[in-house]
Amino acid sequence: MAKERVADLSFVGEGEVRVVTCAGGRRFALSNVDGEFFAIDDVCSHDEGPLGEGTLVRGRIVCPRHGASFDPQTGAALTLPAVRAVATYEVTVEGDDVFIECGDEA
Repeated sequence: MAKERVADLSFVGEGEVRVVTCAGGRRFALSNVDGEFFAIDDVCSHDEGPLGEGTLVRGRIVCPRHGASFDPQTGAALTLPAVRAVATYEVTVEGDDVFIECGDEA
């Protein structure tokens, strides 16, 4: 897996989720939950909505299309209409830089 820098530490404030992209164009929903960073696919398993454009509510990423929510740490679908989990990716912080193990590009 390829570790890539995707953002400055300040890009995703505490309690926020944002879209970040690896060099190959793969998009991720990067969230900051109580100062800890998590990355999941930026595609809702219900209807391919952009999870990184959603909101972080009580530690859950809520899809902006139909309100399905996901656990940012495990990728588990927590509420309908989504029933399938999304993939998660390792996040590391080094100084002011945020890195994601982007994996093989599709």
